[in-house]
Amino acid sequence: MSVGERPLPDETLERSLGLEAFGTDEDGVARGRMAVSDRVKQPFGIVHGGAYASLAESVTSRATYEEVGPGSGAFGQSNHTTFLRPVSAGTIDAVAHARHRGRTSWVWDVEMTDEQGRLCAISRLIIAVRPLEGVDGSGSRP
Repeated sequence: MSVGERPLPDETLERSLGLEAFGTDEDGVARGRMAVSDRVKQPFGIVHGGAYASLAESVTSRATYEEVGPGSGAFGQSNHTTFLRPVSAGTIDAVAHARHRGRTSWVWDVEMTDEQGRLCAISRLIIAVRPLEGVDGSGSRP
């Protein structure tokens, strides 16, 4: 898997959590999915809030990056996720709508639903857009 022309490392948070089915449609709506497994649950058997936040940020960061193109990166700047309904099995689908597409930041609203289409969590994300020159392979500036 790669983002643009750059290959992703073998172990990323997206891969560790099993996030999949990323894509953006012709209307600019971004989508992603997460299978519910023990690795994304908290000790009480329901999906951990951080897994929802990670799904929302991964979907919106990737969609922003694909729109801003080569030479720029998309990085989470703010993530506000509210949990509405517990989920303990199945999949969680995320649908993200860009509310602002600026030169240095994008604002997204994300709805996450269970397999029955019930709203489980909502997020508002701000994704920073920054030039990639001078960023080494570790993601840090020299």
